[in-house]
Amino acid sequence: MKEVGKIWMNGKLVPFKNAKVHVLTHALHYSTAVFEGIRCYNTPNGSAIFRLDEHVDRFFNSAKMYSMNIPYLKQQIENAVIQTVKASTLRECYIRPIAYYGYGTMGLTPTLNKIDVAIACWEWKIGESKAGKISGARCKVSSWIRIDSCSQPMKAKAASNYANATLARVEALKDGYDESIMLNNQGKVAEGSAENIFIIKNNQIFTPPLTAGILEGITRDSVIRIIEENGEEVIEKDLDREDLYVADEVFMTGTAAEVKSVTEIDQITIGNGKPGPKTRELQKSFMNVVMGKDDRFLSWLKYI
Repeated sequence: MKEVGKIWMNGKLVPFKNAKVHVLTHALHYSTAVFEGIRCYNTPNGSAIFRLDEHVDRFFNSAKMYSMNIPYLKQQIENAVIQTVKASTLRECYIRPIAYYGYGTMGLTPTLNKIDVAIACWEWKIGESKAGKISGARCKVSSWIRIDSCSQPMKAKAASNYANATLARVEALKDGYDESIMLNNQGKVAEGSAENIFIIKNNQIFTPPLTAGILEGITRDSVIRIIEENGEEVIEKDLDREDLYVADEVFMTGTAAEVKSVTEIDQITIGNGKPGPKTRELQKSFMNVVMGKDDRFLSWLKYI
């Protein structure tokens, strides 16, 4: 990672290398942290942060689910994100706000410790991940079951949720795949380790509902709204593992992934083994939106 610019920590911009936490920080031991992943794109009209308001709203909602009182207003966090991106001098980047229980008292109960907030960003170029863009990604259904809302709030983007996702991702990589697909405890399709999932069958587009125990993805919502604005429909329904295998196309969505084609699952070829026409069309439509080339969605861009 290139250390450029500064990191915002508790209201101040500090040099990248000095953005440090104590080894006894509560979140390090007990995963008491919530965070966001946000993209800033280098558009023809200048750098623009994609759906900043919605990301900050989810950030605060995640904190609320974990009884964390972020000591800043939403507008202060939005301003801090913009300030951090400007300080980085990067035209496009990945942005990571995080709120966490800090250093003070050790033990399972976090509430005696103050909430620390930090915002960092780093270089992230369009098309950074070739798997799913140039060629389709190869996935496997994970042996790890996706945790669900009976255990902890899945609509929160919380650090603790990603321990489960990390197990699935590492398993897939060790087995020679690009990504994992996780099932919930009912055996239904949930999501990838860091992406929501869609299938296309007979020109109909399907995706698991929020009740499948998935993150309420902002890119997921963006793609659904783009599809609907283009006069088509997305059907939210529970999907079986077999639905993946017989799909005409499969694609994933996420802040980092954007729109990622999947062409193989468990060594079964999806469609003709190449990124499908509908997925290609959605990739192009999504990039037009984030680059400010679609007037219908200009409100999603905050130019800085």
